[in-house]
Amino acid sequence: MARGVYIHIPFCHQICNYCDFNKVFFKNQPVDEYIEALGREMAMTVAKTPEAFTNIETIFLGGGTPTALSAQQIEKLLQLITKHIPMSSVKEFSSEANPDELTIEKLQALYNGGVNRLSMGVQSFDQSLLTKIGRTHSNEHVYETIQNAKNVGFENISIDLMYGLPGQTMEQWQDTLEKALALKLPHYSAYSLIVEPKTIFYIQYAKGKLILPTEDLEASMYGVLMDTMEAHGLQQYEISNFAHEGYASTHNKIYWDNDEYAGFGAGAHGYLNGIRYSNVAPIKKYIETVMEGNLPLLHEHEVTLEEKLEEQMFLGLRKTAGVTHEEFEMKFNQSMEDLYKETISRLLQEELIEFDTKGIRLTRKGRFIGNEVFQRFLVGE
Repeated sequence: MARGVYIHIPFCHQICNYCDFNKVFFKNQPVDEYIEALGREMAMTVAKTPEAFTNIETIFLGGGTPTALSAQQIEKLLQLITKHIPMSSVKEFSSEANPDELTIEKLQALYNGGVNRLSMGVQSFDQSLLTKIGRTHSNEHVYETIQNAKNVGFENISIDLMYGLPGQTMEQWQDTLEKALALKLPHYSAYSLIVEPKTIFYIQYAKGKLILPTEDLEASMYGVLMDTMEAHGLQQYEISNFAHEGYASTHNKIYWDNDEYAGFGAGAHGYLNGIRYSNVAPIKKYIETVMEGNLPLLHEHEVTLEEKLEEQMFLGLRKTAGVTHEEFEMKFNQSMEDLYKETISRLLQEELIEFDTKGIRLTRKGRFIGNEVFQRFLVGE
């Protein structure tokens, strides 16, 4: 049974240098046809497995850039979502947003259509770094948009930040954190830059033209992030996420709990009835497939027990609460201690995890090398 719904809007007015998500330039794209196809895909999927959609808790509009749409297109999209997705249990309805695209009209359309949480891609408060990573907004855009969002009625506002950027210094990172926290928002996400294939940064890196901070500096930036957030009363509830009480993202927690969710749109991924699936990515192919009355599936994979165990550990350990004995035994009818006895023993000796009557979680030391810890729980490692 799905707990959440992810809807992919693959259009952007500007392509960021680090982004490897499925996206295209907005201009000359069949945006209205795409929105209609999304409605059709939702209708077909819910009709096929209505029992999977009886308790949807969250909806997340991601991209691309959902706010690349016009106010009228946003309104139409939200009408289709609320028409086809059972909304009675939805408590969190999020949309990603770019600060320089979010007009008052778009904010009003989002708010009136049921969206109650905004996740804004700010990344940095240093203009030279923003230019370097391909972002087009300014600090003034951020301040103005957040104030407009509050005026419209939004209270649950989050911003994304990035560290480990090309040429970024510790001073620039501390300044960004200071400016971000001065906004007194209830939620912040902060991610280290990962240079992914098929991105502008990857091309630059391959040519030796991308100068990144050292691993030691990046680790220090992460340490400063955790300390600064804690000093401002924000609780770290996941490796990259910080929130005041009651404002942790429910949607993202679905992924980390390894629970099921539906994915709609070109290139979207989902996990329903024990099957992980992905949709076709080309927009024209997606629209044609759906309008012909077929689901736009590219790939389906029935998750094995071994894979479920691995996913439970490496997704669950991203949460600062970790994986509890109760949830693990409820899902798998066996204990973590029996299954991972040697791994747990070694990680305890290395002071990378805590293990007690509640469950298993990363220590502060473990958070710095989370991926290495996660890999130790892979079968065969």
